[in-house]
Amino acid sequence: MKQRTIASKPVRPRFKFFGDIISELKKVVWLTRREAFYLTALVLIVAGVAGLILTALDYGFSQLVNVYMGR
Repeated sequence: MKQRTIASKPVRPRFKFFGDIISELKKVVWLTRREAFYLTALVLIVAGVAGLILTALDYGFSQLVNVYMGR
């Protein structure tokens, strides 16, 4: 009589994925509060300046179109 071999999957914890995520997050070099504040302020300033430039260009082009259309 032949013996049947049952192929079994390697036993793996169900929540190993979440454990891997936590271990990877522990390796991350997080910003200090001061660095995070500085970079956030820098992004807001750059976005504001870009917004002002785009607003000025939009206004200028709309005035130019109004002049050529005779409005």
